[in-house]
Amino acid sequence: MSSPLRTSGLLKALAGLPGERVEVGTIIAALQDRAYALLVVLLGLPNCLPMPPPIPLVCGLVLAFVALQMLPGRKTPWLPQALLRRSIGKPELNRAIERALPPLIWLERFSRPRLTMLGGPYAVPILGLVILILALGLIVAAPFIGQIPLGLAVCLVGLGMVERDGVLIIAGAVIGAIGLALSAGFAYAIFSGIQELLF
Repeated sequence: MSSPLRTSGLLKALAGLPGERVEVGTIIAALQDRAYALLVVLLGLPNCLPMPPPIPLVCGLVLAFVALQMLPGRKTPWLPQALLRRSIGKPELNRAIERALPPLIWLERFSRPRLTMLGGPYAVPILGLVILILALGLIVAAPFIGQIPLGLAVCLVGLGMVERDGVLIIAGAVIGAIGLALSAGFAYAIFSGIQELLF
């Protein structure tokens, strides 16, 4: 899979992988240097809509696992062999890709290589820290709607990594900061309410 492909092109290439079932390891190998970025996008997408627990929690935990590997600058993500050997049916994979493509194609209209140093290999540890913070926010986000700003932020950062677009990465970080502030406000309100009930 060639590196110049855009995010939508990467997903279409995944849909074209041979076989009735596709192993997770095959998907990671096909993504090559874009594996981190596309994993981030795919983990952020479900949280861009109201989702019941435990979807934000699961996505946040896996995202944190990916981000922790970015901190030391690993070139590709490590996943347990048991997970790499798991396979996904082509109908399910294609259905997920079809749902993901429209919003990604829309976002791609506004993205192009800008401030490319933010999407380069030397920025991977910094982006890993940003994604780790967003992942922790997803884990404690308010149910159903609290994860939406954080999910959008994660998608923008991941898309910026794929597209080498530093502006998208900055936009994702700003929206993420707003989402974290909202989550902190929600947590403070819950804590204050409990205090009033007890005291």
